[in-house]
Amino acid sequence: MNERNDSSAEQVARDYYDSADADLFYRHVWGGEDIHVGLYDAEEESIAKASRRTVAYMAKLAGDLTPSTRVIDLGAGYGGSTRYLARQFGAQCVALNLSEVENKRNRRMTHDAGLDDRVDVVQGDFAALDFPDESFDIAWSQEALLHSGSREQVCAEVARVLRPGGRFLFTDPMKTDDAETETMQAILDRLDLASLASPAFYRTTFSELGMKELTYEARPQQLINHYDRVRQVLVDQADLLSSKGVSHDWIEGMKSGLRHWVEGGRQGVLTWGIFVFEKR
Repeated sequence: MNERNDSSAEQVARDYYDSADADLFYRHVWGGEDIHVGLYDAEEESIAKASRRTVAYMAKLAGDLTPSTRVIDLGAGYGGSTRYLARQFGAQCVALNLSEVENKRNRRMTHDAGLDDRVDVVQGDFAALDFPDESFDIAWSQEALLHSGSREQVCAEVARVLRPGGRFLFTDPMKTDDAETETMQAILDRLDLASLASPAFYRTTFSELGMKELTYEARPQQLINHYDRVRQVLVDQADLLSSKGVSHDWIEGMKSGLRHWVEGGRQGVLTWGIFVFEKR
């Protein structure tokens, strides 16, 4: 891969996801497969089921997926989305991710699923993709772009590696278009970010890169539902995490961080949705 030139935000993200505490949290609280915002049909629905529903729904927005479809997942986590696309459609996938802890688990799960020939797990920075122009039919990302300190560059890399007619499907927690940065300072401080992107940022940036917006489904209530549900499960599983070595301070900090996400959504300064852009 290209030599990394990490921003502070990206280094914080790598250190966080490489930590034993975070790994235990995402495996035992979030389900250890799809670690992103879910689409909930019921308040008490399992996080894993709702998160997998997001993947299946996004796949329907991707167009025709076949064994010849080339997909790159930016910030792939444990690789649940790429395994789903490979298993359901036979797609050829690259699961790109900063965290080697997550990548190691991804490789093991992919191997156990018999999908080594369909999913390539790659350590890398999505602001500097080591792939030729027009390498992919689909770019995909879920709750990863917010961690970048170079979002304009990430968007430019997506546009570069997509073939004409290729699509970028992604979800991201965002500030609302009229929200002031100061209203979400607690969230930004926890993630070591200067800002969050907004729907208007992505629309403007991708338009300037020659990409057409096909759809944006704003679903801010699902952000509230999801982080509230994760916090409930964290409270229920706190003793289990403690028994596995997760510190009290880490658990309490996570509870506080999740509460900030929920409050931001309820106050109308945070939003979440599904974007689909197509390269002209």
